[in-house]
Amino acid sequence: MPDASVANRQDVRVAQSGLVTLPKAWREAYAIETGDTVTLLDLGGVFVLVPHSSEIDRIADRVRDRLEGEGETLESMLLAIRDVPDDLGLRTSGAQEARPGAS
Repeated sequence: MPDASVANRQDVRVAQSGLVTLPKAWREAYAIETGDTVTLLDLGGVFVLVPHSSEIDRIADRVRDRLEGEGETLESMLLAIRDVPDDLGLRTSGAQEARPGAS
């Protein structure tokens, strides 16, 4: 398996229909076989290929889909998380941050 502490770089050519061939050594090291599904993430122009999707990813997708189906947005979820210290009486006076829509 390649050394995870060192960034390994391999230039690959994009073929017809957008196909990219992963280096054989990497396919072998990570047990990627023909027909396997991998996850490709776009992090603002930096592409990350994850050999195997994790159960965490599937659970996170299910939670996101359910909350979005109930009309929740990322902003509303973040605001709710911010309110937890207030709800538990953990925030000290003067430490409350201004929040959109808060009076």
